[in-house]
Amino acid sequence: MNIWDKFKAKYASFDSSGKLITVLFFTTLTGWILSSVYEPVYMQLVVVKGFLPALLQPWSWITYGFLHGDLWHFIGNAFGIYITGRYILNLFTARQFLSLFFIGVLAGSVSFILATGLIPNFFRGSSMIGASAGVFALIFFSCTYFPDSEYRLIFVNIKLKYIGYFFLSTNLLMVVLQLNTGGSLAHLAGAAVGYYAATRMKSGIDVMESFAKIGDFFATVFKSGERKPKAERAAKMKTVYKGTTTSSKATAARSTDQAKIDSILDKISSSGYESLSKSEKDYLFKAGKD
Repeated sequence: MNIWDKFKAKYASFDSSGKLITVLFFTTLTGWILSSVYEPVYMQLVVVKGFLPALLQPWSWITYGFLHGDLWHFIGNAFGIYITGRYILNLFTARQFLSLFFIGVLAGSVSFILATGLIPNFFRGSSMIGASAGVFALIFFSCTYFPDSEYRLIFVNIKLKYIGYFFLSTNLLMVVLQLNTGGSLAHLAGAAVGYYAATRMKSGIDVMESFAKIGDFFATVFKSGERKPKAERAAKMKTVYKGTTTSSKATAARSTDQAKIDSILDKISSSGYESLSKSEKDYLFKAGKD
């Protein structure tokens, strides 16, 4: 097996968060090479300040999210994707995970273009790059949907909702102090997407469905070898079975199963996924596979 075949085999073993990080690494590396070899091409991929320049290169509204200024910029975003993947992909599909990321990236570029077009003197930079808006969408979805779940930070466990409060307050402060103003606004736009998606998803409404085709397109890049999530999305689980029943006994069994699933999902909405017992997690996992 040659190096390329080994790479493909390894890539296929990653979940969607790992595949997204891998793609971001190679696009970021390509961007660094382009900026050194021929900067005009590189500048076509970044989202630029103001209405007219941004309208002349609409593809950059997405491509900017696949570029990073330096190694630490990339590592920070990669870490955020990895951590949120542990929570989101435990309960939701790769399609939803990727759709949320791309909607966050798009929201970040739109907020940057609108803000710099309306009040250009408030912003110092002329362009923006980085996946942070998409990562913030993932972070704030996790912090909102699993608020009481905990993340181990060095020696202490911190609830996700407090991590969300920290990121929200620091980015608001950065806007006020005009420190990375455009980037901070993009972060907040991504955060708003994640928060809204989570609150609607708790009600069983997948607001990302209208963007599904975008997510489906990009999901083909990450699909090979994908592990199934431990459960299907909450909204889908709450849908009544439509298959033809063969007996009243089968109907009653399905009704009982659905009632138990609904009860578990209600528990997740009120107390978070970590509040489930092992038997409840196993039952939810089995229901997702069925």
